[in-house]
Amino acid sequence: MNKAFVREPEDTGKRYCPRCGALGEPVGSATLEAHLREQSRGAIADVAFFCPTPRCEVAYFDEFDRTAITDALVRPVYPKDRDAPICGCFGLLEEDIEADLAAGAPTRVRAHLEKANSTDARCEAAAANGRPCTAAVQKYYLSRVGRTKE
Repeated sequence: MNKAFVREPEDTGKRYCPRCGALGEPVGSATLEAHLREQSRGAIADVAFFCPTPRCEVAYFDEFDRTAITDALVRPVYPKDRDAPICGCFGLLEEDIEADLAAGAPTRVRAHLEKANSTDARCEAAAANGRPCTAAVQKYYLSRVGRTKE
């Protein structure tokens, strides 16, 4: 077939984890520098992607499918390690949210979201995906509402 009639695929900028197939979340060099051990840092490009799948051992990957696994991380990160803080900036844990649910009032969650939306948040370096944790905190809270009494 003549190449003039073949449409080239468009690069959407989306990249999928080479291990689990999840849609990666783009991260920059500041995030990678904060989370990867120095010896692993040079193994992937400065612009890479975070794999958000909790059970996948790939933490970061680049567009050439080079990977950095969770063992290459400086410290455990959420959601790869459920004991790690959901919020890397201020240290909010799942157990803090569970305590709010048990108490029947989202006191810790509200206070945390206020801090997370402040200028003190440093998500690019503190969060494994380089983004604010507010969506993850709200998602976890809402997924657990009503389940604490079961």
